[in-house]
Amino acid sequence: MATGKTATPRDRLLAAATDLFYREGVTATGVERLCSVAGVSKRSMYQLFKTKDDLVAEALKASGPGTNAAFFPEDAETRPRERVLHVFRVLEDLAGQPAFAGCPFVNTASDLRDHDHPATVVAREFKQELTDWFTAEARAAGVADPELLGRQLTVVFDGSAARTVVHGTGLDGLSLATAAALLDAAGVA
Repeated sequence: MATGKTATPRDRLLAAATDLFYREGVTATGVERLCSVAGVSKRSMYQLFKTKDDLVAEALKASGPGTNAAFFPEDAETRPRERVLHVFRVLEDLAGQPAFAGCPFVNTASDLRDHDHPATVVAREFKQELTDWFTAEARAAGVADPELLGRQLTVVFDGSAARTVVHGTGLDGLSLATAAALLDAAGVA
């Protein structure tokens, strides 16, 4: 997004889309509402994005790197176990916030229910980035099957985020304890 300048109509649409799709859902958010919040005409929106589907995908592409990066520790020198547990501590903290509405990638894919939708493809790529990160940490820790542990940790992450949405409560250490148990079972000290 633009920094230090007046936001362009494209920037405003992407920001409004990111916020509304996360809080209200993709299918529940109509083009009229999106344009109203962004302060952009429908005509302008369709000049910038061929379809709402294109906007959904572009909004995920724009916000995805920051979403994933918010979970990763900045310190590359910390042991893999602590780096992985850091991700779950951040998730636990976020899940306790009233504005937390789950994982935007899982939410989008679940809302659309179309494996080939451009936004679902983008969501899958960002979820794979998280899995790849977990896998790399497992590999650095010397785990026998780092790919399996990477996928397992992603399932815990996604399930924990979904549980928060379904129950409307924080995780109370559940995701952290589950991730730690997986790391223990894999021999990650």
